[in-house]
Amino acid sequence: MTAESAGYADELELPSRQPLADRTCVVTGASRGIGRSIARELGRYGATVIVNYRSSEAAAHEVAESITEADGEGMGYPIRADVTDREAVAEMRDAVHDALGPIDVLVNNAGITQDRLFAEMTAEDWHRAIDVSLNGTFNCTRAFYDDIERADHGRLIAISSIIGKQGNVGQANYAAAKSGLFGFTRSLALELASSGSTANCIAPGFTRTEMVETIPDDVREDLRDDIPLDRFASVTDIAGLVRYLATEEAGYITGEVIDVNGGLDL
Repeated sequence: MTAESAGYADELELPSRQPLADRTCVVTGASRGIGRSIARELGRYGATVIVNYRSSEAAAHEVAESITEADGEGMGYPIRADVTDREAVAEMRDAVHDALGPIDVLVNNAGITQDRLFAEMTAEDWHRAIDVSLNGTFNCTRAFYDDIERADHGRLIAISSIIGKQGNVGQANYAAAKSGLFGFTRSLALELASSGSTANCIAPGFTRTEMVETIPDDVREDLRDDIPLDRFASVTDIAGLVRYLATEEAGYITGEVIDVNGGLDL
């Protein structure tokens, strides 16, 4: 067996252009936090990025402009759509198709917290968390599913949470929604496999975003002390993994729930 027939070459070929050039990516909830970092990272590596947002119009436009104005080949396009609204998501899909054609990568990142102890949790608290994180993922995936299935190296990526694995006081609704993404991803991985496209899920630990910054200092320090790497994740820790999963090189990874939590659940 030669090195080439075994699937590798003696000499590595340097890429002639950025690894995500000619790839069109949709990132939901991309105006701030982890979604913002993901959108910018994909754009930095050459992708055309649809920066989806619901209400933060100015922030979404800033993200899109930062992608377009960077030195790389990436382009940013802000598009408003509430992921819980199927008609709005369908309109977003149609707008993307009219302007750019089919997409290659969908990152379901949009989510929301409605924290409350279960004894005090209302039906509205429950349904709002489920609607954004889980139903929103369904709506967007259904809208772009044919694109992902037919794409060369199509990629479906969901952003879940360590809370979906461990649970948390006051977050039964959020944990249920985020754990639902595990089964969803594994099922879609099986259904997409025959086309060569992949589906994976990332479960971040506590990440330095606006949500974590609102936690009282003493509680935040206790949380950090439990993390073996002794720090919270940065948004770039998550974005870098999304970028890799979006590339052709990640084509043999599918159906995985990948933890990015500093060793918190070891």
